[in-house]
Amino acid sequence: MRFVHDRVGAIVAVPVAEASRCASRIAIRCLWTFSVPASTQAFISRIATAVPPHDGHALFVGFLPQLIHDPRHLKIVQRLASRAQIAHRYSVLSAATEGPALDADGFYQPGHFATTAQRMRRYAVSAPALAEQAVSQLLEGDDRQRITHLIVASCTGFAAPGVDLELQTRLGLRSDLERTVIGFMGCYAAFNALKLASAIVGARPDARVVVVCVELCTLHLRDDPAPEKVLGFLQFADGCGAALVTADPGGLRLDRFRCEVVTEARDLICWTIGDHGFDMVLSPDVPQALGRVLPGVLPHLLSDEARAGVRHWMIHPGGRSVLDAVEEALALEPQALTLSRRVLHDFGNMSSATILFVLQSLLDAPVDDGPGVAMAFGPGLTVESLQFTRMVRAAC
Repeated sequence: MRFVHDRVGAIVAVPVAEASRCASRIAIRCLWTFSVPASTQAFISRIATAVPPHDGHALFVGFLPQLIHDPRHLKIVQRLASRAQIAHRYSVLSAATEGPALDADGFYQPGHFATTAQRMRRYAVSAPALAEQAVSQLLEGDDRQRITHLIVASCTGFAAPGVDLELQTRLGLRSDLERTVIGFMGCYAAFNALKLASAIVGARPDARVVVVCVELCTLHLRDDPAPEKVLGFLQFADGCGAALVTADPGGLRLDRFRCEVVTEARDLICWTIGDHGFDMVLSPDVPQALGRVLPGVLPHLLSDEARAGVRHWMIHPGGRSVLDAVEEALALEPQALTLSRRVLHDFGNMSSATILFVLQSLLDAPVDDGPGVAMAFGPGLTVESLQFTRMVRAAC
């Protein structure tokens, strides 16, 4: 069964044959419309990003012999890690200067890893600080009292009062600020935050919405030598992306969203809470599953004519093999995913924040304006898509 929704207008049950040419199954299509004037459009006016000061990629790779004691498994993980096309991953944890621990805080000591409570205490301190850094850049020179809404997405920690209230206080935002927290949705959560921001601006054109995606993935290394667990962790990093969404023309116009959930692949990506951190399941079958699903997803977002006009493909870099699978499934030119691959190389996978890094690189790049498509993937198996238009030069 597949669950599909976009901004069209109803909830209906239809044969999958209509969408997937498979008459033996049934799909439930959830179609949504915003009751706003057709002329009202939401734009990502600008994006700011931030990462912690500690480049931890080599540090975590160097810790592998302390974690994996089977020489054969260790060699396999080291070889695959070297092929991941990741050079840097930033962490709120700094390297230990002495002793057997990986980090200066002693989170990861051989045979004794931090509890979930300890990790959440660190999240409650470090996540607001990193988010403050990104949002301060985003709003530099702005009247912060004009910000009407704040949306925070994160799946790597919980606290209350949380990042939203901390930002409101630290940045001096208005007391009647409308706040929303999107939790535990994973790498595609930025799309849900942007959907909400778009709906808010559509209903209230004077709204100025700050979207924040902050993730501290490196707080969740597990004391588990299974190669697939370790390789999954070695892709993830800490980072924060912040976007200002308004009705002011310019930047990236948010044209259309679509979500498809492929329930037969729901066990391929999982994110659960354990006693010693959050446990990530990232199956090596994810690229193959995306390769099967994506050719059937794209026609619901774009007509053949519209697809031919797409100039920008902004794909969440969930890993080298994920980008390779998307490139092949959508028959893209090798250079189409250059910006996504560059973000993966320079920062790793920062879960929900990553797509904002990719979109920021598009805003800053010396490229032509025009239509684009963004995508991200996560638990469900969920495929989130956005059709947008880059309008940087048009706004100048």
